[in-house]
Amino acid sequence: MDFSIRAANVEDCKDIARMIRELAEYEKVSDHIKITQRDLEQDGFSKNPFFHGIVAEVSEQHRTKDGHTKIGYALYFFAYSSWTGRAVFMEDLYVMPEFRGNGIGKALMSKVAQLGLAAGCNQLNFTVLDWNKSSVDFYLSQGCFNVTTKMGYHCMRCEGKALEDLAQP
Repeated sequence: MDFSIRAANVEDCKDIARMIRELAEYEKVSDHIKITQRDLEQDGFSKNPFFHGIVAEVSEQHRTKDGHTKIGYALYFFAYSSWTGRAVFMEDLYVMPEFRGNGIGKALMSKVAQLGLAAGCNQLNFTVLDWNKSSVDFYLSQGCFNVTTKMGYHCMRCEGKALEDLAQP
């Protein structure tokens, strides 16, 4: 199947928001989605963007039954490791279910890796749900490893009221 990978632009935010909702449904966390198309436009395409994105597109002849030609995306941002320096963090990697198995996910991840290397990064970080065996297997097949298993790190989060409380002097 022919597809292309390109940098996302502000006009893609409607489709990215749609696919974020689809990903959340797949991961059974739809109620956690707070982001809007407007947030994506502002946070990804302002003077100082908080994230970058790429999209996978197919031609009109391969569009979905709902008429979509944007069928996958990856969001990423640059980070820093105090041990190894520059890093890229891939926040999302998503391909619509009917397009999986065509190399699109690998192409998206490969592009994020290329962009990271071009920016001087020496590691690509991301998270994956422990129950998502097909994704875990895919990432392992790409040479990735489980940081929790290998190094004992756990991904931690502080949000909402706890974050507000923590921010108090």
